[in-house]
Amino acid sequence: MPAEDGADAPDHYFTERPRSASQRRELRFLFRGSVLVFEVDHGVFGSSGLDPGTALLIESLGVRPGDRVLDLGCGWGAVGVAAAKAAPEGRVIMTDVNRRAIALSRRNLRRNKIPNAEVRAGSLFGSLEGETFDVIATNPPFHAGRELILELLTAAPDHLADGGRLLVVGKGSQGIRFYQEWLAEHWAAEVTVLARGGGYRVIEARRRPAIDQA
Repeated sequence: MPAEDGADAPDHYFTERPRSASQRRELRFLFRGSVLVFEVDHGVFGSSGLDPGTALLIESLGVRPGDRVLDLGCGWGAVGVAAAKAAPEGRVIMTDVNRRAIALSRRNLRRNKIPNAEVRAGSLFGSLEGETFDVIATNPPFHAGRELILELLTAAPDHLADGGRLLVVGKGSQGIRFYQEWLAEHWAAEVTVLARGGGYRVIEARRRPAIDQA
């Protein structure tokens, strides 16, 4: 999928090094009574504003104060910053393969004075070996292809704590119903639709708790 900014943005938002001409702008949105301020740029998903799917995902996070959260494919950091605000006693890890997105997210953590989050470079779970989370939230790059999305969904349980939750947002046209059914069949104890709106749905898959064999 071309980056959102048309002819001057020939690359993809999941490109490691975007070739699009940089054109930064400021964006703000309200979260739990606080105005969050972001710097966005061409060559990064959502450069024209907070897209409806990501907004629906943020509304559906349900993060507890002490949760450890992963924002997988963080873009300019909307989900990760919101999660860190919602989990002041927890920790948020934000990852992306896009170098411009990584730089933006780091700046946006500073702009919003977020002390309990960090940004890492890497594709999928490549920078997270051995780490687990209470919540993994993602608006994945569906246009990168089904193989990549299934790789993400297959690897996710290894990075969820017992009872941990995977939250995925997408449209019907992006195959979100297929992925919902795939999760229910392959690994999730419970798959539910947390929210719907604007053609999007947020699905939640819970990891099966480990059975105590003692």
